[in-house]
Amino acid sequence: MLIAFDFDGTLSDSEMTVLLGGEQGVADEMADITERAMNDELSYAESLRSRAELLRGLSEREAERAFGRVALRPGAAAVIDALRDAGHTVAVLTGGFERGVARALDDAGTDVDAVVANRLPTRDGTLTGDVEGPLIEGTKDETLAALADEVGVGMADTVAVGDGANDLPMLEVAGLAVGYEPKPAVEPHCDVVVEAMAELRELLEERGVL
Repeated sequence: MLIAFDFDGTLSDSEMTVLLGGEQGVADEMADITERAMNDELSYAESLRSRAELLRGLSEREAERAFGRVALRPGAAAVIDALRDAGHTVAVLTGGFERGVARALDDAGTDVDAVVANRLPTRDGTLTGDVEGPLIEGTKDETLAALADEVGVGMADTVAVGDGANDLPMLEVAGLAVGYEPKPAVEPHCDVVVEAMAELRELLEERGVL
């Protein structure tokens, strides 16, 4: 099977752009834009570009400090490891940033089979205010389908776990749609809702995934 996780708000209770915004003194503005996007009040692409622009001029050193504070939720690494040990493919699909995902996985002593994420380009040691990557305009349903095809798994044998509006496309096409503390706009589209990694593990055991 293929199990695809969102990152911010799902595998991690951190919000990368808010942590980055804290280094820039714009954390409140970041949190407001993020919340509006996750509740489907603002297009994800528009919100991501707005947040990246707020980070223009942030030094790479400050960005690395923020990424170093990104952490997996308690129990997340154990769920990832159990899924991979069971022979499943585990992917992270996030509009967040590669560097933060990599740091958090590394710090937790775990890894996944694929990370599809965005990047914050730099010039002369500072962030340019732009954002690059496959999940700005691109949607998670297309990404999930491409990954499933790549590993030879039918969509019925996919599980998507997410919380926000930008997760809706993959939740709607996955064989099993799991909301992790989902936003109100997202919950009606979930087959099941969990509020802790222990609950998620129990669900996966009940469904015969683990």
